[in-house]
Amino acid sequence: MGTSFPKGFFWGGATAANQCEGGWNEDGRGPIPLDMTLSGNKVTPRFTTMQLSDGRVVKVAPFAPEPEGAKRVVVDGEYYPSHDAVDAYHRYKEDIALFAEMGFKMLRMSISWSRIFPRGIESAPNQAGLAFYRSVFQELQAHCIEPLVTICHYDTPLYIEEELGGWSNREVIGLFDRFVQTIFTEYRGLVKYWLTFNEINSQLVAKTFAPEHAAGMMQKSYQALHNQFVASARAVRAAHRIDPDYQVGCMICSFCDYPLTCDPHDVLACQQKAQNMFWYCGDVMVRGAYPPYAQRIWNDDRIELAWGDGDVEDLKLGTVDFFSFSYYSTSCVTTHEGVEKDGAANMSLGVKNPYLEYSEYGWSMDPIGLRYLLNEIYGRYQIPIMVVENGLGTTDIVEPDGSIHDPYRIEYLRAHIEALKAAIADGVDLRAYTPWGCIDLVSASTGEMHKRYGFIYVDRHDDGTGTFDRIRKDSFYWYKKVIASNGEDLD
Repeated sequence: MGTSFPKGFFWGGATAANQCEGGWNEDGRGPIPLDMTLSGNKVTPRFTTMQLSDGRVVKVAPFAPEPEGAKRVVVDGEYYPSHDAVDAYHRYKEDIALFAEMGFKMLRMSISWSRIFPRGIESAPNQAGLAFYRSVFQELQAHCIEPLVTICHYDTPLYIEEELGGWSNREVIGLFDRFVQTIFTEYRGLVKYWLTFNEINSQLVAKTFAPEHAAGMMQKSYQALHNQFVASARAVRAAHRIDPDYQVGCMICSFCDYPLTCDPHDVLACQQKAQNMFWYCGDVMVRGAYPPYAQRIWNDDRIELAWGDGDVEDLKLGTVDFFSFSYYSTSCVTTHEGVEKDGAANMSLGVKNPYLEYSEYGWSMDPIGLRYLLNEIYGRYQIPIMVVENGLGTTDIVEPDGSIHDPYRIEYLRAHIEALKAAIADGVDLRAYTPWGCIDLVSASTGEMHKRYGFIYVDRHDDGTGTFDRIRKDSFYWYKKVIASNGEDLD
């Protein structure tokens, strides 16, 4: 195994429809829950505006139980960042040209389900939505950029969530079947690589992020996750039937942790957190069945899964072709009291590592952890891997001359690319690297524009003002050089 990036390695970047497109109610698109979610920041959570049965409007916190009979609504005078996002719906050709200028080989993006099926239940797709993504894919093809398409990126239609109860309802599997078969058929020859669900394990964070609400949520969450496993497996099988060249992967949010001490209780707690939060999803989607430790998880949370007649066969036959994951930071796990927790804006749900530095949002910066996790994943599964999210979300300053100097971002990415190279030398079959938010977009966790990841600055601000103009940051030119050298020139 070589010590350099392989020929044909996919360098690129990653976006998501609900965080960059805007055009939230244009050309027949239906709403999604995030369209009724306000902006927040690293201290204030993103609230959802809901109307009670008596007409009063309330703001509901993340992971909090929704009031009985309440419906999500858009309230005049409130700012909903997804409505316009960074206006990629109207500016995608400009953005793709900038990606091509950097030398992108791959763009990870998502399809908004509600652009294709506005409520998710229609028998026929919205032709305007199909035409939009066809145009995007054709533009990418013209610039020799391979799309990596996330089918569901926090983007379930609002009707499904409110009227059908979301993914805990098995009926949604059939609706998802219709969606994926439509896009697999429509985009043959334009797309080869697919991801079924973005960070499929993220719905499990309520257990530790909001324990006061978790008891009543975990049964529903695990049932929803099971239904998504089945839907994903059926999507893999459908993809291979429709086009044998299709490659379909999973996408899992990394929960990479270390025991805080060598106390065996800490070591065991760390192992069990990895099983609960990470391997649980990977084992089902790669190996095609629940792992033995799943019974412990179900017993601990008193979970009783409802199975369909074909679920076992679907899971067995619908295993993924490659493994992808997001990686931003690591955390520590301990059973000891009196230790400092990670920052409020950090979803890793652990305690601070005294050997690491932290960003302004409380995320540790740990490139060695990326190498470690890549080795753990590849040693367990031995299928190709893509790192499809990574990056540093922080504040950028536009200088009086219009330049943007972001050496902190270059330093972060350089260290992580060096870790990728080291993992390849370790024997990991790594195929792609698509840093998150390659163009500034709305932060999913905080709803901010202030928390920027991109190589390309977008003139859009947390109060909804700005021109949407695109500006190349210093990191734009640096990453262009990295790609041109296939990862050899990191200076």
